[in-house]
Amino acid sequence: MQLSDFDYHLPDELIAQFPLPDRTQSRLLHLDGMDGALVDRRFADLPTLVKPGDLLIFNDTKVIKARLLGQKESGGRIEVLVERVLSAHEALAHIRASHAPKPGSRLRLADTISVEVIERRDELFLLRFDSDAGVLDLLDRFGAVPLPPYITHTPNTEDESRYQTVYAREPGAVAAPTAGLHFTPAMLEKLNEQNIQTAYVTLHVGAGTFQPVRVENLAMHRMHSEWYQVPEATAISIEKTRSNGGRIIAVGTTTLRALESAAASGSLQSGYGDTTLFITPGYRFRVVDRLITNFHLPKSTLLMLVSAFGGSENIRRAYRHAVESHYRFFSYGDAMLIEKKRELEDTTAKN
Repeated sequence: MQLSDFDYHLPDELIAQFPLPDRTQSRLLHLDGMDGALVDRRFADLPTLVKPGDLLIFNDTKVIKARLLGQKESGGRIEVLVERVLSAHEALAHIRASHAPKPGSRLRLADTISVEVIERRDELFLLRFDSDAGVLDLLDRFGAVPLPPYITHTPNTEDESRYQTVYAREPGAVAAPTAGLHFTPAMLEKLNEQNIQTAYVTLHVGAGTFQPVRVENLAMHRMHSEWYQVPEATAISIEKTRSNGGRIIAVGTTTLRALESAAASGSLQSGYGDTTLFITPGYRFRVVDRLITNFHLPKSTLLMLVSAFGGSENIRRAYRHAVESHYRFFSYGDAMLIEKKRELEDTTAKN
């Protein structure tokens, strides 16, 4: 497969720059992967599209204020984006600067925080924060919401709440699991009243989710690593749902990646670890039956994932329809409900 197979034209005006006033008022494009049928709906219709005994699985990661501005010892300006918090005082981060800082040098962030550059690890830098407060506390006090690069406004107080799911509880992500942004406490309560089961995984979304694929031959692409956890209670709920004939519905590509990573051995195993799972058309899904997801960037690994799930031609038609119908795209945009394309195909995932 080639990178160009996953390109499409998107007018800039369809990239959502701000969330809608009501989370559930986004549009929902329903794609049946079996026959390719498309139906235009509202996200508020979701409770009518699930049935008692189905299991909705959410990613409960919480976006941290991972972006910090500062200076090098030389006075040069820098921007730090924390990718992963390793301990109370150490983190891996991306650093944007005219010249990359050297190991042993020091940075001053937010005019307050003293940081030592320990070493470089590929595109990331290992940083040690010199403070009695922990990294997460410092980010919460001095950092900014790391909005995606296609959102052009400066983060504001609304972004602090709206670029976060209502069920977020495990801090560590630098990008939101955006399919979950459409849910409200009222909708979750309504689903519960309908006997729709819910469960959670954690996958800390990294900045790598926005990095472009730089090779035309996808077999040469190196997937970024993200930390995930599938609790034992979630694995038990999945097994019980399966035995009772219910459907497993992943809320977001990050939830799907966590579940499929945990099932890489052939059967779902609870636990935690790092995943570099790269899903492209031909992948045989082991866990998920339906996927709720937003619309994804051209040539992105997430577009490849949904193409694998719903069928490449089905997704191409769905995206053409979405553009022609003026759906809103990306993080603050509209959503899709995709029924899995049920064809037995060879696995072509890389771990």
